[in-house]
Amino acid sequence: MSNYRDRLSDGRRAMAHLIHVWHERNGWSHKVLPALAECLDLGRVHNSQISNLRNGKLSSPGPEVFLALAQANKILDKGLEPIQDTLKEKHPELLKVLLDSSLPLEGDNGEPLGAGELFEIFLGLAPLPSSFDWFIEEQEAVKLSAALSDLLCDGLPWRNCRAKVMEAYPSTKTYRRERFAAVMSGLRDYTAEELDGELFDLYSTYKKLSLDSLDGADSFLKVLRLREKILKD
Repeated sequence: MSNYRDRLSDGRRAMAHLIHVWHERNGWSHKVLPALAECLDLGRVHNSQISNLRNGKLSSPGPEVFLALAQANKILDKGLEPIQDTLKEKHPELLKVLLDSSLPLEGDNGEPLGAGELFEIFLGLAPLPSSFDWFIEEQEAVKLSAALSDLLCDGLPWRNCRAKVMEAYPSTKTYRRERFAAVMSGLRDYTAEELDGELFDLYSTYKKLSLDSLDGADSFLKVLRLREKILKD
């Protein structure tokens, strides 16, 4: 019984992590997916359900939630062109948000996650895709934030490398750029969830600075963790 309950608990945590990072990478609010599902008649999913999924508080979502998420994910994987006219007519603000960023959830095979796969993750029967299976803890996020500044500035003071690093950082969203600059300058640290969501853009920043040739954000995280250990020693 304890194994059964632990598996369900781990599954809810994994799904919360997956939904949160998906939103963080795209810079979405919890209203985006419900609006898309309603606009295209993909099934009903409420704002509160998305919010509770992100927080691990939705213990028994109905099948329609997974169906709506999977259908929205499949549509985003195909690109916005087939639905652009519909969104422009019915929900122009939503179209604007999605044109800014609409990355789908992909499995390790490069295919969009379907309803069954999402449900298996929620039940703890299947692992997260490797590109989401990072699970940075809160205490570690503080240490990695300091290591990030040292890594991207290559040990130089922030004022000496600010322009170059900010130019390499790919996100155009004002709040994310301001948050990134604050972390780099030591005024704040990333939370674990923020760092999870930022990892692809931080990896891209690292590549643009030509500091090393790495194969993927997971490799970048390993380098960041190694830098943290070096700083600690």
